[in-house]
Amino acid sequence: MSEVVNVAEKFGKNVFNETVMRERLPKSVFKKLKKTVEDGAELDPSIADVVAHAMKDWAIERGATHYTHWFQPLTGITAEKHDSFISAPTIEGKVIMEFSGKELVKGEPDASSFPSGGLRATFEARGYTAWDCTSPAFLREDAIGVTLCIPTAFCSYTGEALDKKTPLLRSMEAVDEQALRILKLFGNTTSKRVTPSVGPEQEYFLVDHNKYLQRKDLIYAGRTLFGAMPPKGQELEDHYFGAIRERVAAYMKEVNEELWKLGVPAKTQHNEVAPAQHELAPIFEQVNVAVDHNHLVMEILKKVAGRHGLNCLLHEKPFAGVNGSGKHNNWSLTSDNGINLLNPGETPHENIQFLLVLSCILKAVDKHADLLRESAADVGNDHRLGANEAPPAIISVFIGEQLEDVVDQLCSTGEATSSKSGGTLKTGVRTLPDLSKDATDRNRTSPFAFTGNKFEFRMVGSADSISSPNVVLNTITAEAFKEAADVLEKADDFDTAVHDLIKEQLAAHRRIIFNGNGYSDAWVEEAEKRGLPNLKSMIDAIPALATEAAVNMFEEFKVFTKAELESRVEIEYEAYTKAINIEARTMIDMTGKQLIPAVVKYTTILADSLGKIKSACPDADTSVQEELLIEVSAYLSDMKVAVSALIELTDKCSAISENKEQATAYHDEVVPAMAALRAPADKLEMIVDKDLWPLPSYGDLIFEV
Repeated sequence: MSEVVNVAEKFGKNVFNETVMRERLPKSVFKKLKKTVEDGAELDPSIADVVAHAMKDWAIERGATHYTHWFQPLTGITAEKHDSFISAPTIEGKVIMEFSGKELVKGEPDASSFPSGGLRATFEARGYTAWDCTSPAFLREDAIGVTLCIPTAFCSYTGEALDKKTPLLRSMEAVDEQALRILKLFGNTTSKRVTPSVGPEQEYFLVDHNKYLQRKDLIYAGRTLFGAMPPKGQELEDHYFGAIRERVAAYMKEVNEELWKLGVPAKTQHNEVAPAQHELAPIFEQVNVAVDHNHLVMEILKKVAGRHGLNCLLHEKPFAGVNGSGKHNNWSLTSDNGINLLNPGETPHENIQFLLVLSCILKAVDKHADLLRESAADVGNDHRLGANEAPPAIISVFIGEQLEDVVDQLCSTGEATSSKSGGTLKTGVRTLPDLSKDATDRNRTSPFAFTGNKFEFRMVGSADSISSPNVVLNTITAEAFKEAADVLEKADDFDTAVHDLIKEQLAAHRRIIFNGNGYSDAWVEEAEKRGLPNLKSMIDAIPALATEAAVNMFEEFKVFTKAELESRVEIEYEAYTKAINIEARTMIDMTGKQLIPAVVKYTTILADSLGKIKSACPDADTSVQEELLIEVSAYLSDMKVAVSALIELTDKCSAISENKEQATAYHDEVVPAMAALRAPADKLEMIVDKDLWPLPSYGDLIFEV
């Protein structure tokens, strides 16, 4: 029987949270820091030394020797530089352990070696990390010891954001300010702050570590670049929510315990649709904390896997032919006094505040669909979006039957007089209770679905940071709220004005609503008729970041400057190029050093066998061996031609100097060449003796965990 875990005792034990601060800080200092955290007030610099001293003592008592400013550069992962608490040695040869307010509030990592998209020249090295006191510091335990991690933002010497957190914090302030204006219009003067909350569901694959080490593609690219489908895939639908295997259950147990110690509210775990695929979901948190915690989730998933002889794959499409992985970004807006702006209530047709908020969000998503799509664009997601398992690359909004009926009433007659109710679900079994139904079903094919009191943005890739989509959601919503408040604050008759504005916005942006099957070809045709953008690849989506509309909006709300947006465009083109170049060169390496030699060996064995049989028995039927030899030799020739073409195209594209042109060339020329090389290789895998094939098969990887 496994060890009993006391979750309440374990939860947050490695976090410098409110409970710890209340115990260790003077009352006046605690109040000032709490005001900053809860009200978004400016940090009082006079308290920094006191907080730093208390934080240091707490950390050292728990074995910490170093501290680090933990930040999120534009690499897509986190970064850190460790400094010990040791001060200058004393005359007696001992050391003093110190940590000042200045060291807590500000760090100076080298900014020249992180992506900046031209914001910083290589020789301009200075950058600053600034303490985000709204996200609690925590202790991380690993092989190098215990480290105090301080969540921070990262900016250049000249003030530009070089990270994913700074724009997120700016966008939170923008939507807070405009949402309060909306609440005030409805007579709410008690709410002082509106905060976006997020619960990101994280999908991932687990494979055996020893088999992982035999696949250069998994090591270098995070996904399989070759691989034929096994006899069984996911067609039996027996993995989803199935019984969790013991090895995986032991892994999940340790993941939970590690996350709980870090204050991450991991709640739900289950098998996902594909074999070897799983999901972990937390409880909702303030968005910047949720972003930090999701990075910790990804880190812990990978770290703990190694202790169980496993590897965690976070790539969006590690295996062709089975479902890929994403993370559903469940987003809502909640005031400090508990008002959820996305709660429709029992009778949404009477909830005018909700209908205004809904119409504003529909307007925001329709107006900036390209930006929302771009926020989920990464190289791995190109293999997943629209692949009959994930949302299509077309942005649409599912609002369900109940709300669609209210919208229909408002648009057709100008009045909404009723709301459909859920009713009762009767199971037909006497011993089972009748269940109250929700007023609408769910739609798993929708990229942006209303699910009762939140919107679920389902496009985000499993390896990606959730910061970018939430920056976009916060900012486009802030813009729509501002435009609505600007109109309504000037109205002489508020009731009439808000009614007219809701109807006007719903009618103008109704095209973004789609409650049907987002996987169907018919929807692609319908979306085109509606004028909805279909940005199929990351390359198609990137330009949305720096359009005139995007620049104007982000600059108005001080979330991004034009220079910061243009820098991110350059960084994303560069990231695409580098990722595809690595994949292409990995395929070339594997083909030349592993696949071709294995196939040559197999054909040699076949030829030797054929010769010996003919020599021993000239009348024996050797047609099978002859056909096999001809077939394998033909595929081998195809593979050699394809790898030569890939080498030529990769060399040609790598020589292009302009970022966008180079990324486009990799997308248009190298990616199809990679597919052309994979095709004969996967056919050969199905023919060549398993003992000779140098790579663990899909069956080995996804069924033997």
